[in-house]
Amino acid sequence: MTVKLHWFLPTTGDGRTIVEHFHASRDAGAAASREPDIDYLAQIARAAEANGFEGVLTPTGTWCEDAWLTTAALVRETRTLKFLVAFRPGTVSPTLAAQMAGTFQRISRGRVLLNVVTGGDTVEQRRFGDWHDHDQRYARTGEFLEIVRGVWSGKPFDFAGEHLKVEGATTIAAPDPVPPIYFGGSSAAALPIAAKHADVYLTWGEPPAQVAEKIANVRELADEQGRKLRFGIRLHTLSRDTSAEAWAEAGKLLDAIDPERIAHTQKQLFASESVGQQRMAALHGGNIDGGVRGLEVYPNLWAGIGLVRGGAGTALVGSHREVADLIEEYHAHGIEEFVLSGYPHLEEAYWFGEGVRPELVRRGLVA
Repeated sequence: MTVKLHWFLPTTGDGRTIVEHFHASRDAGAAASREPDIDYLAQIARAAEANGFEGVLTPTGTWCEDAWLTTAALVRETRTLKFLVAFRPGTVSPTLAAQMAGTFQRISRGRVLLNVVTGGDTVEQRRFGDWHDHDQRYARTGEFLEIVRGVWSGKPFDFAGEHLKVEGATTIAAPDPVPPIYFGGSSAAALPIAAKHADVYLTWGEPPAQVAEKIANVRELADEQGRKLRFGIRLHTLSRDTSAEAWAEAGKLLDAIDPERIAHTQKQLFASESVGQQRMAALHGGNIDGGVRGLEVYPNLWAGIGLVRGGAGTALVGSHREVADLIEEYHAHGIEEFVLSGYPHLEEAYWFGEGVRPELVRRGLVA
C-alpha cells in the first residue's frame, strides 16, 4: 500500500529559523522575515505540486491568515494540488461550513480536503467568542459534523442536539466528490468523535510505538461504529545528502533560539488543555542541555521544533535514506498519510521532493 504526501502553507510567515506559531509572534531578524503574502505562498504551493505532494495543509487561528480565503486564492495558481483547509467548528455554523466546502469543491474541481480543528487552547478559543470547555468543544464538534454530512446528503436536514440545532439545512448542491474529513485529538473526549465522523485520523509525530498505540485505540473505537479510518501523521522534515549535514542544519535551528523564549513557551505549552500538546511537550521537557542530539527522542526523530512552536513539534532529521526509513516504519504501524513541513518551506519542499521522495518511490511506498 502506498502513502500520500502533503506539504504545509506557512500562512503565519516563513524563514530560515523556526517561526513560532503558538503565541502569535515571530522571531525578529532577516532569517524569519518572509511575509505570507499571496505571491510567496503561491511559490510554495507550486513547489509542493512540482515535488509530488498531493495536498497542502493550511492552518487556522488568530496567528495566521484565514485558511479558506488563502487557499481559494491559490486554486488558480496550481493545477492538481489539493488544499487541506483547517477550520474550527466553534467559529462557523455547520450549514455555512458545508456550503463553503461545497462551493470550494466545485470551483477547484474536487481539490478540497477538510481538517476539523476542535481547539485546545482556551485563550485562543475565547478570542473567537467560544466559551465551551474542552470536552464540550468535542461534543459540539460531533454534532457539527453530523449536520455537515446531513447537509451534504442533498436533502433538507433537521437536527437538534445539546449544542447545535438546525431545521431544513441544505445547500444549492451536494459536493462531488464529498471532501474527506481529517481530524486530530488525543483526549478521551476526542477519540470517539474521530472514530464516528473522521475519514482520516491525524496524530502529531510521537515515536512509532506511541503512534501505534494511539492508532490501535482509534481503530478499535471505529470498529465498534462499523467504520474504517485511514491514519495520518503531522511532522516536520529536515533531510540532506548525508546525516551529518542534516544534523548540522538542525543545530543551526537550535542555536538560533533564545533560551528565555524556550522557557517562556514551554511554561505555556505545559499549561495547555490539549492532551496532544501535553504529549508533545513531554517528549523533551524543554531541556536543551544535551544539545541538538539530546533532543532526538527516537532515531532520526527530533523534538527541537516543539521548544518554541505549539502543535506539531517533531521533525524527521537525517539523510534522505534515514528519513525514508522512519517514514517506512510509521507506515508499517498503519500511517498512510504524511503532512510535512520544514524551514523554510520553499527550500525544504525541494530537499524532500528531490531527496526523500525518489527513495520512497524505489521502495514502492509512493507511486
